[in-house]
Amino acid sequence: MQSLKDKIRREGKVYPGNVLKVDGFLNHRIDVDFLAEIGREFYRRYADAGVTKILTVEASGIAVACATAAFFHVPVLFAKKSKTVNISDDVYTAEVASYTHKTVNTVMVSREYLTAGERVLILDDFLANGAALQGLISLCRQAGAEVVGCGVVIEKAFQQGHALIEGMGVRVESLARVASMDPETGVTFLDD
Repeated sequence: MQSLKDKIRREGKVYPGNVLKVDGFLNHRIDVDFLAEIGREFYRRYADAGVTKILTVEASGIAVACATAAFFHVPVLFAKKSKTVNISDDVYTAEVASYTHKTVNTVMVSREYLTAGERVLILDDFLANGAALQGLISLCRQAGAEVVGCGVVIEKAFQQGHALIEGMGVRVESLARVASMDPETGVTFLDD
């Protein structure tokens, strides 16, 4: 998606440790009009997949999932990273290691909201090592739901996440595939 690559080049910031900050438009302050373009592109790529639900993990994936769901006209479900008083104990759980937070979270969704037979599109803002997507795929499989694909806004193609998820038999669509990042030279994309 050329407009995404252009925006990353203009507004993204590269930090040591392969950290790409795009919080000025994607996952802190959100450019809603641009997010609608992202949602439209995910819809274009998965329009024929029979999506009945979109699943993501809190918090950065929620905006992407909602923008995309507006085109599919399906509900969004997000996996919570912590147990709250308003969620029952009747949940599916999976362990997910966070690349940016350097923590491991037990993510959960209510069994009431993820059920057998659903056709789920999983979305997230980034794909690096694939841990978040693996966890979300696990939740779907526990529920007997079918994962029709995983969509990510930005993929760090130099890490193993894409191959890992495809190795699980799941289609992966990335809107921008980063080939390399350097704090001094910026970002290069796989298809440049």
